[in-house]
Amino acid sequence: MAVYLDSNATTPIEPAVLEAMLPYLREHFGNPSSAHALGHAAHAAVDKAHAQVASLIGAAPDEIVFTSGGTEASNMAIRGAAAMSARRTIVTTNIEHPATDSCCAVLAKQGFTVKRLKSSAAGLVDAAEARALIDSDTALVTIIHAQNEIGTLQPVAEIAAIAHAAGALVHVDVAQSVGKVPVDVTALGADLLSIAGHKLYAPKGVGVLYIRRSVALPPLLVGAGQENGRRPGTENVPYMVALGEACRLAQEALPEVEPRLRALSARLLERLIYNVTGLALVGDRERRLPNTLNVLFPGVSGRQLLANCPGVLASNGSACHSDSEEPSAILLALGIPREAALGTVRLSLGRHTTESDVDAAAERLAEAWHALTEQNLRRKAG
Repeated sequence: MAVYLDSNATTPIEPAVLEAMLPYLREHFGNPSSAHALGHAAHAAVDKAHAQVASLIGAAPDEIVFTSGGTEASNMAIRGAAAMSARRTIVTTNIEHPATDSCCAVLAKQGFTVKRLKSSAAGLVDAAEARALIDSDTALVTIIHAQNEIGTLQPVAEIAAIAHAAGALVHVDVAQSVGKVPVDVTALGADLLSIAGHKLYAPKGVGVLYIRRSVALPPLLVGAGQENGRRPGTENVPYMVALGEACRLAQEALPEVEPRLRALSARLLERLIYNVTGLALVGDRERRLPNTLNVLFPGVSGRQLLANCPGVLASNGSACHSDSEEPSAILLALGIPREAALGTVRLSLGRHTTESDVDAAAERLAEAWHALTEQNLRRKAG
């Protein structure tokens, strides 16, 4: 059986999450705005989901806005924050998810100045450098908490403090970090924060934008008054229930999950380093997600390696743009040479990954690398 090590791309729906949402696809099908028993039941379920999400991130229920996913949440946050401000500068990094990069590109076309903090070779931006970029014209600082391809954890709280001192808002993308490490909106200094449900054992097609009460963020859409008027349209009750339950489970499991994933990742890396000569880990060894390893297999294409290793289901970077043989822009931003970057494989463990999964994956990947290396040597010799 193949070992699934692509949890940063998506996660399976937890059985308890599925059980929680199914009644709202069947008998509890009411519209939350309806003034009868079915509507009341749906409304109560929506309220409960808001509270469950809020509890996970240290927010209030009325600060939670459900969306169709992390991309919509980030669009609402970044473009909304720009629209509500007279300031004309956005500060971000050069290692963001495409959802953030694309929003910044739209704003640049509208005349905003976009400044980017540059990552070090270890995959970390420097909070001290942020001080030179953030000024009285900065409307928003938008930063990823955990880089989705390499797993490094950015100094969000330090950068947020600098931003707030300059009067700027702060948006944080926690799609990859929430449920894996503690995420608290106050500790991070987030005014706006994006969550993607399918990274958290909920279905695809649901996410959350946290909006601090003091932020009068304008909606992207107009319509009725759902989600306090910030995201109009009849609520997707089953998916809201699912994400609420997923957040409840994540909060309950986090104290056990984080150290277990960290130990399993260390075990996997140790076995790969032992069996693959010259294998390199991308990104800081300490300031990283407990589940994520981005490794460079020397002398081979990571894409070809995975194609020749069907017993391991992993990726060569972000699943949002994994159909390209070009090296990852994130790895190039770290200063990794193009040929080395082509050898990347992202291994992201999940809540249900076991020691036997890790051992089998290490063995299969090493075997595939040795076979490809021998093929390449024969090809060169011929």
